[in-house]
Amino acid sequence: MLHVVECGGGDLFAFNALLRRKPAPLLGIDISSSTIKLVELDRDRGGALRLLHCAIEPLERGWVVDGNIEKFDEVAEALRRLVHKAGTRTKRAALALPGSAVITRKISLPAELDEDQLEIQVEAEAAQLIPFPLTDVALDFCVIGPSSTAAGYQEVLVAAARKEKVNDRQGVAEAAGLQPVIVDVEPYASRLAATRAIERLPGGRQQLVALFEIGSQSTTLQVVRGDDMVYERDQPMGGEGLTEMIARQYGLSRDEAELKKKQGGAALPPDYAQAVLQPFLDSLGQELGRALQFFFTSTPHNRVDHILLSGGSANLPGLAQTVTLQTGFAASVVNPFDGMAVPPSIPAARLALESTSYLVATGLALRRFAS
Repeated sequence: MLHVVECGGGDLFAFNALLRRKPAPLLGIDISSSTIKLVELDRDRGGALRLLHCAIEPLERGWVVDGNIEKFDEVAEALRRLVHKAGTRTKRAALALPGSAVITRKISLPAELDEDQLEIQVEAEAAQLIPFPLTDVALDFCVIGPSSTAAGYQEVLVAAARKEKVNDRQGVAEAAGLQPVIVDVEPYASRLAATRAIERLPGGRQQLVALFEIGSQSTTLQVVRGDDMVYERDQPMGGEGLTEMIARQYGLSRDEAELKKKQGGAALPPDYAQAVLQPFLDSLGQELGRALQFFFTSTPHNRVDHILLSGGSANLPGLAQTVTLQTGFAASVVNPFDGMAVPPSIPAARLALESTSYLVATGLALRRFAS
């Protein structure tokens, strides 16, 4: 069953005829390979955003692999613990699939089509675009607006994912006692959250911005201008590399090294900053620079206006400065909670360590207020 949702620019929709978004309380739930993150937002009477709850729960290796939930019961139990840890009573949840699990295409269709005719046309187009039977697919679409190239036509964004992928996310949420009402796509959620940071940059949304999300095992680059994604690429690099370097340098197990990495330099020997951290930052900066070079060689662009860094490894001290030196472009770290009121129940020290991890979860939580 399809439904249409009018949306401007980069806004998206819910898969599989899930409920339309309303400004009722909503949890943003981001399930990655190493953690689950939760964010809940609200607005004050003046319309300013407030952070209500946020929390992170670790996952063991192998529970989620390449976006696939391999250990359903364990992940559901981790989500239950996360909700309890966060202290929220909200049950409605927005989740997301990784971009690799979703096929998205923009198509042009006649503007005079009514909703039923539009659904028929989208299904016909999707049958040509998708390499597996439509009966196995959760399919939805979003009317973006008038076509910029063909008079009398409108641009429609079509998205499709295997039903089993959508059902896994829904099922985990339901097993944890939640009500899944939105299934989004991770890159769209992260862009929505990053938009607040981009608007504060000189030049705002008209700038060409490279958004890097540095996870534990992979890094995603999105180059955006306004509501348009110009380029996207995944790189097999992430914070796991630093964990491995710490383990080798100091003879620690992987779990011990990961714990000490999260505790910061004070938990490691005095030579950590120069012997381990800076070499890792230099290597990471070079890899991000190579990712940008791939962008430059495959598009008409030869520069970006700014680099934004997010993800769990973006809070490493000195990363933004190293990336600026390695690439030649100004870089800064995204804190998705900048400008929000934060309750005293969330310790500032914890938020300082964790904030860069919450970009996708914050974007999902912001769906509460999307029109």
